[in-house]
Amino acid sequence: MMEKRILIGGSGGQGILFMGKVIASAAMMDGKEVTWFPSYGAEMRCGTANCAVVISDERIGSPVFKYADILVVFTEASLIKFAPRLNKDGYLLYDSSLISCNSSVYKGAIGINVTAMARELGNTKAANMIMLGAAAAITGILEKEDLLSAIEGDVSECMLQALSINKRAILKGYETVENQKGDLFGHRACT
Repeated sequence: MMEKRILIGGSGGQGILFMGKVIASAAMMDGKEVTWFPSYGAEMRCGTANCAVVISDERIGSPVFKYADILVVFTEASLIKFAPRLNKDGYLLYDSSLISCNSSVYKGAIGINVTAMARELGNTKAANMIMLGAAAAITGILEKEDLLSAIEGDVSECMLQALSINKRAILKGYETVENQKGDLFGHRACT
């Protein structure tokens, strides 16, 4: 890996910024150079939220980039807004529970039903961690152990209460990809 640019988009309350923070922490644990650049609206919930993460083997010149290697979206508005910023050979992952993706427009997009899976785990707020596990398994950017260590390293009281569900959610994301790898990569289309 020379440098990977990751863009995550959604709305407030979906854990977009936390997902980016975990990616950055896990990459740092792996000895990588990292930037994490959050952006959000004034609203606490349901406003816009996105973050850009750059992971590199070398020093990073700027946290700002035009094109992403990996785009993860949780809302239709984010899909429309950020899809033009995806590199030609990049990965587009989206929450197929919340977004209906037109496969003729977004070729190669990978839909993962993360909100529905999080509901099965008992907490829809864990959808971001399921997506994180799935994205890491699909793209190979981070190791499972680094992700689990990164969420264990966030010792705020709020995160300690969610630690167990977040761990299970990351593992669920990995498991989903491992069980469906042929389907996901056979046609990399909207499902």
